[in-house]
Amino acid sequence: MAKKRLQTKAAKPQLVDGEVPVVGAREPCPCGSGRRYKACHGRAAAQAVTELVRRPFEGLPGECDWVALRELVPAATVPLKLRDGLPEDVPSLTLATVLPMAWPALRRDNGAVLVGLQNDTPSGDVSRDLADVLRRALTAQPGTPVTAGRPSADAPRLQDLLDLDAPFVPQVHDGFEFWLEDAGNQSPEVAASLERANSAALPTARLEGVEAAYWCETPEKNHLRWVMPHPEERLLDALARLHAAGSSSLGEGTRLVGSFRAHGLVVPVWDLPGTMGAEECEKPAAAFAERLAEALAATAPLTAEERRARSGFTNRQVTLN
Repeated sequence: MAKKRLQTKAAKPQLVDGEVPVVGAREPCPCGSGRRYKACHGRAAAQAVTELVRRPFEGLPGECDWVALRELVPAATVPLKLRDGLPEDVPSLTLATVLPMAWPALRRDNGAVLVGLQNDTPSGDVSRDLADVLRRALTAQPGTPVTAGRPSADAPRLQDLLDLDAPFVPQVHDGFEFWLEDAGNQSPEVAASLERANSAALPTARLEGVEAAYWCETPEKNHLRWVMPHPEERLLDALARLHAAGSSSLGEGTRLVGSFRAHGLVVPVWDLPGTMGAEECEKPAAAFAERLAEALAATAPLTAEERRARSGFTNRQVTLN
């Protein structure tokens, strides 16, 4: 008969200040319950990491623009500032909508860091996932991309790392030349890859007179998609009031067609004529913002016509995340 392998007992994890340490999923839970870790305290730890944070960018300057860059805008960048300042060997930190090869982050040869916003994230808190990528990118070797990880439930979020007094003003680009340190000196392979990415991006512009409103051009018609910070119920009531009054459009040939939710905010969408560019949207959008402010302040119950308009918006609303 084969000899039985000598079994040694692993050291029992010690509880420190009442905290339950992390152990293997199939090991006994250190709390002493007699159950496996995954069925005891491990379940709560996993839920804390995966639980969806409805408004991950809440509390950041430009929350609406964060949402727009995450969901709507093909090519844009924003310089970021850290609360404690950048390390000496990191000359700049830039948020980008997307990076080559869908890398979560990239540290250039010169030490500059770029963080991609439109990547899949491993947990339910986009802010914590992005903060984890950012922190690792700051210490990555120059000239290397940074892969995604799975941060712990108590890891810092963007709100903990970024300077919350710094302005957040996106720069929308016509293409992805910002990927390259020297756009004029590139190999044929890189040039071809860049051309493919540029050809797939819809022409997009950010309006200057109002916050977080983005015009885009499609082959069929143009659109204005406007990320708004107002509470959803109040905003839908206000939009219904304006629609019932015939004042929800942005001018002749335009139409408020509905809205969608993204990261806890509502994004109304207008169809625009193909001849209406971003500049032509500026004055109508500013005038609409004034009408909306009045409608948001109204407190009277919705009329029957306004309730029908609101129901129509609700039935057509889509949630992106």
